[in-house]
Amino acid sequence: MESVSKYKNVLVSRFSALGDVAMTVPVIYSACRCYPSTRFIVVTQKVAATLFVNAPANLVVVPVDVKGTYRGVRGMFRLLSDLRRDYPIDAYVDLHSVIRTYALGLACMLRGIPVRRIRKGRSDKRALTRRSQKELHRLCTSRDRYFDVFKRMGFDFPEAFDSIFDEPVSPEIFADITEAKRPGERWVAIAPFAKHVGKIYPPELMKQVVDTLAARPDVRLFLFGGGDGERDILRGWAEGRANVISMAEKRHGFPKELALLSHMDAAISMDSANMHLASLVRVPVVSIWGATHPYCGFTGWKQSDDNAVQLDMPCRPCSVFGNRPCRRGDYACLYGIKPQDIIDRLDHVLDK
Repeated sequence: MESVSKYKNVLVSRFSALGDVAMTVPVIYSACRCYPSTRFIVVTQKVAATLFVNAPANLVVVPVDVKGTYRGVRGMFRLLSDLRRDYPIDAYVDLHSVIRTYALGLACMLRGIPVRRIRKGRSDKRALTRRSQKELHRLCTSRDRYFDVFKRMGFDFPEAFDSIFDEPVSPEIFADITEAKRPGERWVAIAPFAKHVGKIYPPELMKQVVDTLAARPDVRLFLFGGGDGERDILRGWAEGRANVISMAEKRHGFPKELALLSHMDAAISMDSANMHLASLVRVPVVSIWGATHPYCGFTGWKQSDDNAVQLDMPCRPCSVFGNRPCRRGDYACLYGIKPQDIIDRLDHVLDK
């Protein structure tokens, strides 16, 4: 159902980490599809700009260099001025709510442009992660918070997103990476890394998962990661195995990698960007949680809670983002998860 808004050119911002930007996609695409007469201009960092694959016709994605041309408060004022040369912006939806986007919002308000910002629920997250007397309950998801910002700006719409790809993607798109799936073969993506150590399942234990799955003749594994250290680890895991492919050897770009991901039968991921990328192509994810927790609101789009592998410990969660040092000093929340627990959950997903 199509709706009409009084706003015709809406600026939307979300910088920060790739996973955070990926979580905006279902909401922004839904807004675009429900309000086709409104143009939505999304500003984000360059690395995330190419994530918006198969974008609706009324979506414009502008990559912004926040460390150079548009650095600091003055940079945000300059950004708005530059954007208004091409787009008569009449509303601003801030999906980030940090100093940078506050400055962009101030620039908008000085020009009479209405602004609505995300409500992050910081106090609830502190209560969930504090050392004692935790209030352990599910918080509002980031996507629901994104929907809320649009609603307060006057855009009230349902979910109108299923996958970045409306139709099955031809294997020819990623033919330089791997041959097409054989009948009866299972494809599994494994993304064993994250930005912070509190979210990374110990590599020596993850290798046991890879070894077990690689021994299966009907399974092909695709290992996702980046950076020199991660590349070396994944190369070692894939070496000598025809059915294990390291995706870290070459940058393929989001359009091709998402096309490949869409052919997976399942994925194994940390609480990281790869969980959200797989979710955007409706691949079921076995997610592994250590210092963080699904209750914090950062689960993948339409992922089942049953597929979250985690330990029930009184100290969990101790961090919203996994960036705090372990209070125990041993990361038992991660080391205590058995490789077989992950394999069993994956097999359950594959059997379904």
